[in-house]
Amino acid sequence: MTFRAIVVALGLVVTSGNGIAGQADVVAVEASQSVDKSWRFSVTVRHDDAGWDHYADKWSVFAPDGSILGERVLVHPHDNEQPFRRSQSGIVIDDKIDSVVVKAHDNVHGWGDDFTYRLEK
Repeated sequence: MTFRAIVVALGLVVTSGNGIAGQADVVAVEASQSVDKSWRFSVTVRHDDAGWDHYADKWSVFAPDGSILGERVLVHPHDNEQPFRRSQSGIVIDDKIDSVVVKAHDNVHGWGDDFTYRLEK
């Protein structure tokens, strides 16, 4: 069996350059509301960071209308820490909103898939 046949049989995609890491995705979310009614989000992101050239550089919380409610900028690659979790406090969400979308972003592919999170008030 050739290398190409093995790759196809395993369902792998072989690419070169920055495409190897793929998009960043949110795999888990925890959120809690503070006494001041703002929210703290702890978001777990999975991305095959490949150094400074291709890494997950932020995650954001979106309202149902698509507006950004808050975000956490990730200031360095997490090559050896996957998946990884980071938190952000002080996110203000209108009481009328009962669910949000959380997305991770990488500096090559942009936004990953939506992760819908129902707020528990």
